[in-house]
Amino acid sequence: MSQEGSPPQEIAQLPFQEEQKKTKQVQISLQELLDSLKSVQDDIGQICELASEEKRLVAVFFESLSKLMQPLAAMMPISPTALPEGMGNVVQANIDPTGHLIILHGDGKMELTDLSEEANRDLMISVIKDVMPKFKQLSDAYRQRVEDRIRFLSSVTRELQKISKAFSTATAQ
Repeated sequence: MSQEGSPPQEIAQLPFQEEQKKTKQVQISLQELLDSLKSVQDDIGQICELASEEKRLVAVFFESLSKLMQPLAAMMPISPTALPEGMGNVVQANIDPTGHLIILHGDGKMELTDLSEEANRDLMISVIKDVMPKFKQLSDAYRQRVEDRIRFLSSVTRELQKISKAFSTATAQ
C-alpha cells in the first residue's frame, strides 16, 4: 500500500509545484514588464529633453544663418539632388535667410517649406549638408570683392592725397 499511496501524493504535489512555477513566471514577467515600462519612462524623459535642446539649436542655427547670409547672399541655391526623392521633380531650390526652402518643380509649381518646423528636420539636415560648403565659396568671393575695393580706394586715395598736397602747396604761396 505504501507504493500505491506514494503516487497519489506525487500527483497531488505536481499541480501545486506547477502553480508555483506559473506564479513565479507571472511574477518574473510582471517584473520584466515593470522594468521595461520604467525604461520607457526614462527614454521618454530623455526624448523630451533632446527635443527641447533640438528646438533651441534650430532657433540658434537659423538666427546665425540669417546673420551670415545678410552680407553674402539673399538666397543660397540648393542642389536638387541633395533633396529627398519623395519631393518630386525639383528643378530649382533655394534657402532664404529665415530658413525657408523655396522649391520650383518641373511642372511650374512652387513650394515654400519652413525648415525650422519639427516635421521638416530631416529635410533641414539634407539642406544644411548641401549649403554649408557653399558658404566658403561665398565668403571667399565676398572677401575678394572687399579686397578689390580696398585696392582701388587705396590707389585713388594716395593719388588724391598727392594732388591735394600739391594743390595746398601751390595755393599757399
